Amino acid sequence: MGTTMEAAPVLSTPDDRILESTDPITPHDSNRALSDEEFAITYDIERTLKEIRQARYKRIALQFPDEMLPDAPRVFQLLSRGLDLDIRGGKNGGVEEVVEEVAQLKVDEKEPAPRLYILADTSYGTCCVDEVAAEHVDADVVVHYGRSCLSPTARLPVIYVFTHKSLALEKVVSAFKETYPDRASKVILAADVTYCDHVPEVYARLVEEGYTNLFATEVLHNPSSAIPNRTVPVSVQEKPEGLSEWQLFHISDPPTALLLTLASRVAAIYIYPTDATGDSVKPLAASTTATLRRRYALLTSLNTAPIFGILVNTLSVKNYLHIVDHVRERIAAAGKKSYLFVVGKLNAAKVANFSEIEGWVMIGCWESSLVDSRDFWKPIITPSELELALQGDAERVWTGAWQSDFQSVLDRSAAEAQDTTANGETGEEDDMSEPESAPPEFDLRTGRYVSHSRPMRNAAPRVSASEDAASSAGGPSAARALARRAKGDVAMIGGTFSPGAEFLRSQRTWKGLGSDFDIQYEDEDAADSTLVVEGRKGIARGYTVGEAINRH
Repeated sequence: MGTTMEAAPVLSTPDDRILESTDPITPHDSNRALSDEEFAITYDIERTLKEIRQARYKRIALQFPDEMLPDAPRVFQLLSRGLDLDIRGGKNGGVEEVVEEVAQLKVDEKEPAPRLYILADTSYGTCCVDEVAAEHVDADVVVHYGRSCLSPTARLPVIYVFTHKSLALEKVVSAFKETYPDRASKVILAADVTYCDHVPEVYARLVEEGYTNLFATEVLHNPSSAIPNRTVPVSVQEKPEGLSEWQLFHISDPPTALLLTLASRVAAIYIYPTDATGDSVKPLAASTTATLRRRYALLTSLNTAPIFGILVNTLSVKNYLHIVDHVRERIAAAGKKSYLFVVGKLNAAKVANFSEIEGWVMIGCWESSLVDSRDFWKPIITPSELELALQGDAERVWTGAWQSDFQSVLDRSAAEAQDTTANGETGEEDDMSEPESAPPEFDLRTGRYVSHSRPMRNAAPRVSASEDAASSAGGPSAARALARRAKGDVAMIGGTFSPGAEFLRSQRTWKGLGSDFDIQYEDEDAADSTLVVEGRKGIARGYTVGEAINRH
């Protein structure tokens, strides 16, 4: 299970590290020496221009990951040249295409020239399309460069440019033959999106070597597929469990979320490291046992957590609002409290500010939802893991199957709702059950009894129908109204103490700006020091204090 943090992390930079320089972003030095033609191939300039022309986009946002930002001006320049040629009639598509474009134009209307914008910083993860930043410039389309999670977007169309990377095909073929000496082995060929253009050639070379049961994957925009974002053999489409008969040979290191997803679906996974040097490169067998054990330990530890925080780490992935509502309903149905947070790029300092939260649920793309919680104050899990964490000890069954795509969670929930409706089942029995009948809960790590794991379970006494009608006639129901105690502390919501308000009242040492005014100072000098006085004002080259004319 690993070591756990005994105290919240320090949220400020230590004094001895203030003057330390940060590691600069390493640019692609190899790309600096490329000619314009080679650079255009690497960044797929011609295909990008073609899609822009066909859709007649006028405001184009270019999104680069941090390591590719040094190449952004050159890409911008090459795209601008191509668009300028279109305006001047020098399009490279031939005479017929130019005539067709001119025929579509109106004589009395002049179309505005296309404009390009470089998105210098992403709001969330670099693998996701940043629709938030693109809407700041009112973009019609986003051109996403580098590797991508290929999660479906909610609003804007996307042109994906994975970029082209070189690959030593002879070494890949040699490594494959050493890994699979049996020519009849059932192997699926896959690669990271930045190397996916090499898969057909590797497949052709291996077929020439005599392999008969190979399948070359193609990029598919579907994270919920049996192999996320990749095509699968026809036999697997008809029978998904048949994927366990295949082995996976993956070129380049895959994301951890992909490894955990496929760990229980395929027979074995071998990874060809593209960053290895030497004449002989040996593929590495992927092992996810330790990681899966840690994930299960995390969700088991959150079984008795009373308060969950929902981290919204995307505003562009399709159906993200639906999964937020689903997670909130699941947590509320379990009698627990949830609070919603919208964050940008996640770090330990942000979430450590909310010490009342016992566990976090990440709402993001299928890759970024998986977060290693070692550096965080409290564990962070996925919506799929939350489904298991909220189950009782007798119901929870860990099969080793893992997935991070929240769309599959929504689909499963919809299927369960249909089955319940078809069988005529309702939740009336659960509503009529008394809270006292719930079995006691224990922390599996310590064995101790936990009495506050479900703080939102309604403990208010039941009222009669006449009392409830009278209450509703005179205003909101007393059982549902927000009340305040005499001394001003937040008291109850729905007959139950608000967990966040109770934590703020009894356990928080700092309660925000202005809380220090409640301190009673003993001497007058200390009290005078809290008076508000006029400070310095002006600009950096000279400040003044109050009405004085002397500059500082």
